[in-house]
Amino acid sequence: MSLIKIFYQLVLPCFFILNCQAQHNFKIEILDNTALQLIDPNAEIKVIGKGFNWTEGTLYIEEGDYLLFSDIPSNTVFKINAKGEKSVFLKPSGYLGEKSYGDEPGSNGLLLNEKKELVLLQHGERQVAKMNSDLKKPKAEYTVLVNNFKGKRFNSPNDGVFDSTGNLYFTDPPYGLPKKMDDPAKELDFQGVYCLLQSGELKLIDKLSRPNGIALSPDETKLYVAVSDPKHAVWYQYDVTDIGTVENKQLLFDVTNLVGKEGQKGLPDGMKIHSSGHIFATGPGGVFILNPAGKPIARIHTGQATANCAFSNDEKRLFLAADDYVLEVTLK
Repeated sequence: MSLIKIFYQLVLPCFFILNCQAQHNFKIEILDNTALQLIDPNAEIKVIGKGFNWTEGTLYIEEGDYLLFSDIPSNTVFKINAKGEKSVFLKPSGYLGEKSYGDEPGSNGLLLNEKKELVLLQHGERQVAKMNSDLKKPKAEYTVLVNNFKGKRFNSPNDGVFDSTGNLYFTDPPYGLPKKMDDPAKELDFQGVYCLLQSGELKLIDKLSRPNGIALSPDETKLYVAVSDPKHAVWYQYDVTDIGTVENKQLLFDVTNLVGKEGQKGLPDGMKIHSSGHIFATGPGGVFILNPAGKPIARIHTGQATANCAFSNDEKRLFLAADDYVLEVTLK
């Protein structure tokens, strides 16, 4: 192989990756050597999608090897396949009306239920809904799963997680309302964390100022909730004592001191739990990797306000919704 071929096939791609990471202020910071079991400090962080408005709700689909994610302002769910090709998967995704509806009308969290059906937390319609069609032939037709608490409409369901038996834990902050907390159409005087049981019963778990990301520990004995309140930017941990029932609320990690500082864009937002129990939580500056006790062991600095994340099924890839980008990070 000639030196020129070696340069173009081996050296140039590596230079591009390093240059891209430098340009976007990408960096992996190891805070505790236990993190090296999960991620290499020189792991590749690459842009797999850009030019969106505000990305959220990352969801990896193993059958077909592609990523779905919400672009909330454009009321669209996009798809990026293994070749990096972008396409519209669903539109409209969260608001079905014809008039304009605020700056965040679309879907936010995207989930698969036990039947591998797509479940969307829809800002504009203020509901949790299921897409009626198959993933291979998506259509913007939905069945409402729940849209109110005791007769009062939700604010704007945001993120959720299913337990192993199909019960749905989800959060309901005001971000999808056109005037947020001060919207005249707001019917609830609080922001809730809920559990929708398989039976259809809805349980209120807690009231928080700005509940956002939500996740369960691998053994489902712990529930984690992010609070994206600039004045109280934290993650809480609860003990799950029964389906939809929690106790022993504890402060897991507090990043209020980082909010608004240079290079620390964003707030506690979406999160996913690794099979090892480690918590990958988006927050100021990018992603915090916390051990099960809530100690930060690594950070993925994105330089962007990072909203959510998702693993591939083999946990070798981490996908990030970072402002107008979608990123992929190589894991061990």
